[in-house]
Amino acid sequence: MAVCSFSSSIRLYNGSSSPAVPLVKPPVIKPFSLSWTSSFPPLSISTNLRLIAPNRQPFVVQAAWTRRSRGEAAKKPNRKSWKQRTDMYMRPFLLNVFFSKRFVHAKVMHRGTSKVISVASTNSKELRNTLPSLIDNDACRTIGELIAERSKEADVFAMAYEPKKNERVEGKLGIVIDTIKANGIIFVDDY
Repeated sequence: MAVCSFSSSIRLYNGSSSPAVPLVKPPVIKPFSLSWTSSFPPLSISTNLRLIAPNRQPFVVQAAWTRRSRGEAAKKPNRKSWKQRTDMYMRPFLLNVFFSKRFVHAKVMHRGTSKVISVASTNSKELRNTLPSLIDNDACRTIGELIAERSKEADVFAMAYEPKKNERVEGKLGIVIDTIKANGIIFVDDY
């Protein structure tokens, strides 16, 4: 079987005395995208169902750990407790003490503005060369005295300390806090 091309049409010649039969190619439809879903014909489905009744509000699924009722949660989504809202103003100055392996650091901060009121550290130049040990009980007493003195200079005479979870106020931390109290600073709402 041989294929001959005359002009623009393709004709099939099978070698017999019958005339050549022209072959016609079917039209090629190119898809808009190459995904397999483009091979399906377009389908339009319309529904006129109403899932929500006109007089009711839509149903909202609440989390299992929510303590408030659905109506209250919708009114006040992220409401803090009274203590959380007023604690910053009732006890504005907060003592922060940190003990590293080599040094003792303490600072008093204002909660509302995050401004540091007074700082003392055994890593400072004035204490590093004068103290025999930078982490013992005497160093903690010195830090407590410096914090109390510098807080009084900044007109702060009351502060608070919030221990972390499972933290006991004893040992070196207790020494720092007791020294601050002994130097005339009032601790509000004792731990």
